[in-house]
Amino acid sequence: PAVKTLQDGQPHEDEVYLHHKQGHRVPVSIRVSPILSPGGRVIGAVEIFSDNSTRVESKQTIEELRRIALLDPLTEVGNRRYIDMNLRFRLAEQERYGWPFGVLFLDIDHFKEINDLYGHDKGDDVLKMTARTLSNSLRSFDTVGRWGGEEFVAVIINVNAEQLHVVAEKLRAMVEQSSITNGSRTVRVTVSIGATVAREDDTPESLINRADQLMYHSKSSGRNRITLG
Repeated sequence: PAVKTLQDGQPHEDEVYLHHKQGHRVPVSIRVSPILSPGGRVIGAVEIFSDNSTRVESKQTIEELRRIALLDPLTEVGNRRYIDMNLRFRLAEQERYGWPFGVLFLDIDHFKEINDLYGHDKGDDVLKMTARTLSNSLRSFDTVGRWGGEEFVAVIINVNAEQLHVVAEKLRAMVEQSSITNGSRTVRVTVSIGATVAREDDTPESLINRADQLMYHSKSSGRNRITLG
């Protein structure tokens, strides 16, 4: 900043990381003001250094709080609040631009039996495996979150009903093919899915409720399947 000020005679500001005597790096704000002669010529500059550690830590704290507020701590996918925000955003997009999207409501089949048979720690591992499988199987602009318990919701953009069913089938198959180990045993799970495309009069609540009911139809029809409606 000092060189720029000496060249153009204007004040400048920058943030740098200086090496602390204890070894770590310290964020420092540098403000430089020109020193002018009576004739207006730049004859020097004054540098003011300010420790920015508190401000940087505050920004990091805010980002961490934002991350925690929207992230499910166990599975590290979005939480219910994140999904709700995403649905509101997509509905607003649809109303303004006419961009279609769909919702998938997924529930792990026989999850209570997994907890009873293998314990809650292994049940948590199943949740994490399912979340990773869903997240890794989606396009980068689609989203998935944990709705609660063993339930997940995926928001799939720019799809019609047929395309949504294709995505749902991919997720169903990928979960079915995934597994974790418990000693010498292999633990596999399946998911029942309700799939629906957003309508003009939908709200986040109506979308979730409809997808949820469709998921229960998949459950009652034998599980490990998709119901589109």
